[in-house]
Amino acid sequence: MSSFEIQNIFNVNQKVVLITGGSRGIGKMIATGFVKNGAKVYITSRTAKDCNATAYELNELGPGTCFALPADLQQLKEVERLANELASREQVLHVLVNNAGAVWGTTLDEFPDWAFTKVMTLNLQRVFSLTQKVLPLLRAAAEKSKKDNIYSDPARIINIGSVEGLRVPNHETYPYSASKAALHHLSRHLAGRLGPEGIISNTIACGLFPTKMTSSVVKQEGDALTAAIPLQRAGLPEDIAGTVLFLSSNAGAYINGATITLDGGMLVAMPSLLSKL
Repeated sequence: MSSFEIQNIFNVNQKVVLITGGSRGIGKMIATGFVKNGAKVYITSRTAKDCNATAYELNELGPGTCFALPADLQQLKEVERLANELASREQVLHVLVNNAGAVWGTTLDEFPDWAFTKVMTLNLQRVFSLTQKVLPLLRAAAEKSKKDNIYSDPARIINIGSVEGLRVPNHETYPYSASKAALHHLSRHLAGRLGPEGIISNTIACGLFPTKMTSSVVKQEGDALTAAIPLQRAGLPEDIAGTVLFLSSNAGAYINGATITLDGGMLVAMPSLLSKL
């Protein structure tokens, strides 16, 4: 059958995609993968200069396109503005990638209340807020792919979680790990609620990827971190981009409510074995 051909089963050409935190780090890796495979990508981040620079860079790559929609997602009014601006440009949204996030670390005794609130707001509450505001576009995308009363190519919500939401980390980033654990469950809740409408929701629990957010810990503990990973390396742009493209294509159309661990085996590492390598 033609639908099983590689060029069809993993095809994301012409899909409309919104990626939060898309100007750098994991978000930029994902945006690059979509653009290189022909998608129409909108990226958002708080800093307009960075957002515009990344959009220009990715448009030079092609064959897809990239557009900057800067927004400070900490603010609900900015979430609403972003959703309205996207709706003024597009009639559908095939893929929403909730990637924007913040981290804060300090000792338990000194952890400030405002920092806890900031991390939880961006990493969790605004994922819900933005998903809620773009639901009409996601529903429209699912409706267009409806065939014989079956959503053969549903709209996608892809949430970027973390292995720190699956285990207790060895550093004091309390709201970060808590927000990611909550995000994983929020994603499952959305999957159950929206699946019947042709919108599926999945999470990628990322391990170590070199980004600005992880730069300090990589600088301090880089060798020790990779030594604790069975594959003995950090994640590559192709790892996260390929996983997101898989979930966004026909190959991932029957996956709903999953948390995919993308960590090189960090969570299943056997310390006694690794110490012998």
